Amino acid sequence: MTRFTVNDNPVEYKMDPRTPLLWALRDASNLTGTKYGCGTGECGACTVDVDGQAVLACQESIASLEGKFVVTIEGLSENRSHPVQQAFIAANVPQCGYCVPGVVMAAAILLRTNRAPSEDDIKAAIPNICRCGIYPRLVAAIDHAARLARGEENTPGFGG
Repeated sequence: MTRFTVNDNPVEYKMDPRTPLLWALRDASNLTGTKYGCGTGECGACTVDVDGQAVLACQESIASLEGKFVVTIEGLSENRSHPVQQAFIAANVPQCGYCVPGVVMAAAILLRTNRAPSEDDIKAAIPNICRCGIYPRLVAAIDHAARLARGEENTPGFGG
């Protein structure tokens, strides 16, 4: 039995310890915000926060998470109040929305460690694949989220 914390809740998964975190989250915990994109660790749709690091849930076995803290898109904020979520909504970033949870998680992790990322920092931290091609809006929204998080702007309105 594997035990760790997901979104501030202790969990115990009684399943094969080699099960990828993605399937434990989606099937056993009904946390479907983390998306299955490629299953090979290339697209980033399944990005979650594990102890402050961006981790691809399709590549991480639940056994490797014993005692760790996992945050999914559902646990980022209760009411979409996180600066990244506010900026994405204000900039109308999502199109199909499939890549968005992974991108939001990667961006939130970036802003926790780098409060003033450059455009290059943002691009390096967000290697996610988006089939809709929202990359320019995505970068602008993450820059806007950084300004919100730093308190340089107090409104979620998008000016960039």
